Amino acid sequence: MTAETQTPASAETAPASGGSCCSPSGSCGSSGAADVAVGSVTTVYEVKGMTCGHCEGAVSGEIAEIAGVSSVKAVASTGQVTVVSAAPLDEETVRAAVDEAGYELVGTL
Repeated sequence: MTAETQTPASAETAPASGGSCCSPSGSCGSSGAADVAVGSVTTVYEVKGMTCGHCEGAVSGEIAEIAGVSSVKAVASTGQVTVVSAAPLDEETVRAAVDEAGYELVGTL
């Protein structure tokens, strides 16, 4: 092979500068999944009882203290809590955190 036909290994795995704003999952935008690190796990939980921003903060704060959690986004209007972690979380650990905040974990979506 000549140098002109070889592609350096780093060029195969590195994103092109000025590339797409879309995440590997196909969603577009500059926030949310596009900011998720490679090798992370995203889980969406349903939490019962959240009604406002204070509720969102309480739930997010407790879940954020779990080892391995890198991001938490709670949405009171839908009852959904999206958690990004280094590895899958034990549901009972998440349940305990949600209980500590004063809410009820219904399960995963």
